[in-house]
Amino acid sequence: MKTREEKKREVEALHKVLETMPNVFVTGFEKIAVEEDFQLRKAVREAGGTYRVIKNRLAANAAKGTPVEQVLTGLVGMTSLAYTDKDPVALAKALKNYAREHPTFTFKAGVVEGRVVEASEIDQLAEMPSRDEMFARLLFLIQAPATHLARAISGVGRNLAVVLDQASKEGKFAS
Repeated sequence: MKTREEKKREVEALHKVLETMPNVFVTGFEKIAVEEDFQLRKAVREAGGTYRVIKNRLAANAAKGTPVEQVLTGLVGMTSLAYTDKDPVALAKALKNYAREHPTFTFKAGVVEGRVVEASEIDQLAEMPSRDEMFARLLFLIQAPATHLARAISGVGRNLAVVLDQASKEGKFAS
């Protein structure tokens, strides 16, 4: 069992993280086996996030004066936090994929870019394309007109070459 001093240090460390973390998802779980927990932590790490299980009272104390204070007060049941300062969509997708396979894992609430979101909004966030996908789509839209123009210009020259070749084969240029 942790001593009061250890709990105080843990609360202070979590408070520092929550002050600067723009994306925090509060989740609940029951009866997750060690192997399943390992899979969850791996998925969260791959999404660029951090996952930790926390006692409700310690979470509420650590959240005082932070943007996530509203979502970390009054928690009941087993609680865990998943947070990232990178892409919130990637983390939401990883958590939702895990929740799909493990029904005892649920969303309670969250904070995305400083805005409080409900559990249903986290599901909607997970359906969005990730930041990398959005950049790829944007790049495609920017490049598309130039690509079409290049094809049109090269097509004219190619078509002219084909017509001239056919005309020479048919002897149209013979004097």
